[in-house]
Amino acid sequence: MDFYEVLKNRRSIRGFDSQREIPEAALQRIMQAVQCAPSACNRQPWRFEIVFNEQLRRKIGECYPKTWLLEAPAIVVGMADYSTCWNRLEGTPAAEIDMGIAMEHLVLAAAAEGLGTCWICAFEKARLNAVMNVEKPWSVEAITPLGYANSEPRNLSYKSLDEIFKVVK
Repeated sequence: MDFYEVLKNRRSIRGFDSQREIPEAALQRIMQAVQCAPSACNRQPWRFEIVFNEQLRRKIGECYPKTWLLEAPAIVVGMADYSTCWNRLEGTPAAEIDMGIAMEHLVLAAAAEGLGTCWICAFEKARLNAVMNVEKPWSVEAITPLGYANSEPRNLSYKSLDEIFKVVK
């Protein structure tokens, strides 16, 4: 799929075909897309776990109030390392930004593979860190279901370019 087509067609999917497996080749390409995501000073302060295990998926689902998360055959958990990330000039860590860039690579690569995702950050963070056995300086920052949509995604409307951009010459 053309890059701009991927950008235009990627949607947040909230309904999945739980019976359709994710091809291993697609999974490898998605992981390679994340591997080459840029980060401040190329520190790559992230780790992703792709969870197919039913029992662990249920525990992850207990940290998020919507049951559709569990329809997908996999849940991807994105974690950031606050000890190795670059810090801004005032000293605040850039781990969330770096992990967010990597997560965007993941969801766009998944869309290119015909797979659906829904970037989620509305979960009980402390509880999910415990479920995933994540301890400081690491922290779970985002999760997404990963699988094939069970229906066609809806079309979205967007703000005009004038509402989004100001070109300064």
